[in-house]
Amino acid sequence: MGSRPLSIALITLAQLLALSIWFAGTAALPAMMASVELSRFAQAALTSSVQIGFVVGALISAILGVADRYDARRIFAFGALAAAGANLLALGTEPGSAAMIVWRSIAGASLALVYPVGMKLAASWARGDAGLLVGLLVGALTLGSATPFAFNLLSDSTAWPAPFLFSAGAAFLAAALILFARQGPAFKQGARFDPSAMLIAFRQPALRYANLGYLGHMWELYAMWAWVPVFLHAYFSDAFTADLTAFSVVAIGAAGCLYAGWAADRYGRTTITMTAMTVSGLCALISGFLFGAPVWLLVPVLLIWGISVIADSAQFSASIAELAPPERAGTLLTLQTAMGFALTALVIQLLPLWIDFAGWTYAFFPLAIGPAIGVWAMWKLRQRPEAVKLAGGKR
Repeated sequence: MGSRPLSIALITLAQLLALSIWFAGTAALPAMMASVELSRFAQAALTSSVQIGFVVGALISAILGVADRYDARRIFAFGALAAAGANLLALGTEPGSAAMIVWRSIAGASLALVYPVGMKLAASWARGDAGLLVGLLVGALTLGSATPFAFNLLSDSTAWPAPFLFSAGAAFLAAALILFARQGPAFKQGARFDPSAMLIAFRQPALRYANLGYLGHMWELYAMWAWVPVFLHAYFSDAFTADLTAFSVVAIGAAGCLYAGWAADRYGRTTITMTAMTVSGLCALISGFLFGAPVWLLVPVLLIWGISVIADSAQFSASIAELAPPERAGTLLTLQTAMGFALTALVIQLLPLWIDFAGWTYAFFPLAIGPAIGVWAMWKLRQRPEAVKLAGGKR
């Protein structure tokens, strides 16, 4: 196998394995709740703490230009090792305790050295197929996010440590695999430390619209991934079926990422992102009304939502990679993800308060706000002259 296919395969697999850390707390939540009483705040914090940690780590990385100044493979490996260690240390704490939440936030901060760096490594191998390559990486993130629910299927459903243990082992393996990958010919090393490089994201209108579109997308994505599994545990009478369905709803998004990446390179980034957000926004409005509906009606809608909610994600990153100065792409990608995950932490923490007030019927209504704003932002980007840089001029 040539260096390009092998390196892309290794980067993708390492990303998948390392990012299984992300939803270990969410996957363990039902078993934790069966063993100890957890407040709504603690339930949400098991996931939102990872987001907050990721934001802090990403901002520090962006300010220091880590993704542009050092060997990306070693940065990725260090991040995966640190995330695995934090996940294991969380096992030594009380379920849902402040100490566990702190260790989960450290795991999140460590993943800030994995996800954006992996995207830059993949994009460095692009040959007119940046959308597909970054889509492949986001597909790996999607499968990685789904794997903790699969870990539940392989263990006693009452054993909450299982997702933590399995995902830590997966991250250790990821740290080893990434060192065998190579950086592509388009990889650009940053010249020097320059915090002002981050201001480019706000000064340039095209980058502003691409980031706003991403924020609209992220408003919905992680809150959907975090709370649909809880919704399913409330809907189904047995944990196995709920976990299997949750895994399927999240994992199927990987197929959406690959197809959307292929389509965006041919038909345009703004076209694909606006289409995906329109579909996912409609699913957010519909899904809650199906809480009492038959399985054959509810599950297909959730699967469509699972595909559409993540399908466009890579295209926002690919847009930044195409619109940004090449030597600052890593920093600006890291900044984009930092802003997006800061927003997700807020929505994940607030959504259960809305659910307590409105019930499952209207549970996901607020999530439709993000896609609506995102569609508008990408339409504005489409009108900009700089949009000719997207997908080889296909916008």
